[in-house]
Amino acid sequence: MVELVLHCVRGASAGRPVLLGFAPAKTLHAMSFADVLDEQTGRGYQRRFSAQHSLDFRRYIQRPGSATIPLTFNLRPRSDGAWRLVDLPNGMAALRADSAVKVFAQVDCQHRLGYLSDLNVDLPFMSFVEMDEREEMEIFGIINGKAKGLSRSLLDFHDAQLCSDLAAERPELLIALFLKNEPTSPWHHRLDLGGNPVSGLERRASLRTVQKAAKVFLRRTRPVCPMAAEAAAQVLHDFWIAVGAVLPEAFAKPRNYLVTKGIGVYALMELAADIVCEQPAKRHDASTFTANFGDFAPTFDWSTSGPLKGLGGEGGVREAVQLIREARRRARIKVANG
Repeated sequence: MVELVLHCVRGASAGRPVLLGFAPAKTLHAMSFADVLDEQTGRGYQRRFSAQHSLDFRRYIQRPGSATIPLTFNLRPRSDGAWRLVDLPNGMAALRADSAVKVFAQVDCQHRLGYLSDLNVDLPFMSFVEMDEREEMEIFGIINGKAKGLSRSLLDFHDAQLCSDLAAERPELLIALFLKNEPTSPWHHRLDLGGNPVSGLERRASLRTVQKAAKVFLRRTRPVCPMAAEAAAQVLHDFWIAVGAVLPEAFAKPRNYLVTKGIGVYALMELAADIVCEQPAKRHDASTFTANFGDFAPTFDWSTSGPLKGLGGEGGVREAVQLIREARRRARIKVANG
């Protein structure tokens, strides 16, 4: 085994043990990995890699006078002896690591290190010592919670992993995750979390979009037809089953239709609330939603060139809801009049 040796200062960050040191960028790159969220398996927590972001930093760090704050890592616990710390005098320590193993998890530096595998430029680093993955995720969220460009859906996903009672604390998030994870849902693996996407799906709505729309559904239905988060998740699952059954092309060709875009998701969640509130005592399942939705939806133009084109923001959602309600009202009158 060939070892890499980094000499560090032992210290603490708010009570957590850390190592502080300096090393060439290419060494830190070789010793570390980014635990990017795999949306298929749910493992990992980092946002997907941005080549442009990383290239920008590569160009910057090679300029005269450039600098950076310390790169943040974590030495995860391991049982294979891939790394060990050897205490030295005066609060120093030597990190001895197997050169064939990436022992540093990149908590806050994946884009800075991404394209530095060949650079000798020295960089400062700080590494936590033996935090587990859950603790890493929490630290990542705290550090990056306000970061520009960081997907809010990714932070919501982190919250879901950290909540002790998701149904009570974030019922709308429970609903959105149920729609994403339930194999029978039209949204199965179709909600963008901000990690490595599931292959074959394009222009997907985000977890945050569906979560916010579900929150409106809960607020609208609670006074008339209160239901537990799990029950609401099943109701909305059945509603979207109906939408997918009535408008299959809209799900098959999301680039051409607005049903699965923000404006469509918000407006259709409002429609789901309308249907539930109209008959609160009725059992609303995929069959009843399909019959209700199918009375008008096929004749409404859901395309990107239709009446919903260009609508956005809260005002746009209100206008979209009114357009859909009016189309439904006209269809009902037509049926009533034969």
